[in-house]
Amino acid sequence: MASNEFILVSPAIDKEGGGKLPRYCTQEGLGTKWDISPPLEWHNLPPKTKSLALVVQNINAMDPTGRMVPFTHWVVVNIPVTVKGLPEGLSGKEEELGGEYSRIEEGLNDWNVHVWRGPKMPNYGDRFEFKLYALDYDMHFDNQVTKQKLLEAIAGHVVGEAVLTATF
Repeated sequence: MASNEFILVSPAIDKEGGGKLPRYCTQEGLGTKWDISPPLEWHNLPPKTKSLALVVQNINAMDPTGRMVPFTHWVVVNIPVTVKGLPEGLSGKEEELGGEYSRIEEGLNDWNVHVWRGPKMPNYGDRFEFKLYALDYDMHFDNQVTKQKLLEAIAGHVVGEAVLTATF
């Protein structure tokens, strides 16, 4: 990997251990530690980046007819370039963290809620794609944005993409 490559990583997703999503990031967690958004970090933003957006989806999800249809778990928009990552448990707490994090909005996922929603049975073994978009425009979205609306709005404004894949 080139040292100047735009990358997305998570200290919680151990690549050596097969890139598994930690149990506390799923709906199968224990006690009070469950369904917590994972920490993410990115490095080497493309030079013309003005803002960032993140989409997390299960890329192995099946619809009732058996067709593979990605299922969106998290949409995060209005991420300032001054932010170098998202801390563990950010979802639903942007205002509490304050500062640059208070500008971040969580859009609607496929559960039609504005928070991280981790996987649960029967999705064991499924792959989850975290895709971070570097945008050449400081776009502002409200919390009603969906993955589809986001992708339509950023068409022609993506200057880089960084992908992290984890399994459940």
